[in-house]
Amino acid sequence: MEFSVNSPVLFVLAAIIILIVLLQSVFFLLKALKRAREIGMEKSMLRKTIRTAAIFTIMPAVAIVVSVMTLSKDLGLPLPWLRLSVVGSLSYETIAASNAESAMGLVFGSGTALNASEYVTIALVMTASILVGIWLVPLVCKRQLGGMLKMEAKDKKWSELFQSSLFIGMISAFVGYVFCDVAGVGGGNLSGLIPVFVFFVSAIVMAVAGILSKKTGWRGITDYALPASLILGMASAIPLTAWLS
Repeated sequence: MEFSVNSPVLFVLAAIIILIVLLQSVFFLLKALKRAREIGMEKSMLRKTIRTAAIFTIMPAVAIVVSVMTLSKDLGLPLPWLRLSVVGSLSYETIAASNAESAMGLVFGSGTALNASEYVTIALVMTASILVGIWLVPLVCKRQLGGMLKMEAKDKKWSELFQSSLFIGMISAFVGYVFCDVAGVGGGNLSGLIPVFVFFVSAIVMAVAGILSKKTGWRGITDYALPASLILGMASAIPLTAWLS
């Protein structure tokens, strides 16, 4: 039987795993609500928490749908749907998939039909690599947290500086990926500017949201800032690609 990245079997397997994850989410939501009532949390605080969580769940989901469609050109729908529904992200999944395809002599985004061996290799790279972070949590994070608390007790200012440096270092890895193709602009290939412009569009949206929140005093704007920057940034990639490609 000929292999297909959109095989019904793959859809069924992905749906089963995603259903399990959704059931876990519902279970812990109910447990959290029960515990909140036990400790006497105010209903207004619960409603605000639920509303904020819903915004950060539903709004970015629009961008995730776009991400699934982006990856589906090469990988079909089941694998991106599964990866971006559990622990994946567009930035990581794209890097992992493109690196795996490059190692096999393929070009990411070309829509080349994958055979079963190539598909399994890409899926393994995308899945096994991101699991490293999950494995490290019980092995490293408890000890690391203890060290951070000791540092904070000795010098709070240095502790805050150290944590900010760690965060900036993590972000820098992705920022570097945004600018990695800019060198081709000198040779006339302007496509390397697309992620740069998308980056700045998203940054501008975040900045405008921050300014509006400060000027108007409406803190609710900040709840929508991240989803809006994601969606508008990705939407800007459409005209930018048509212009610079």
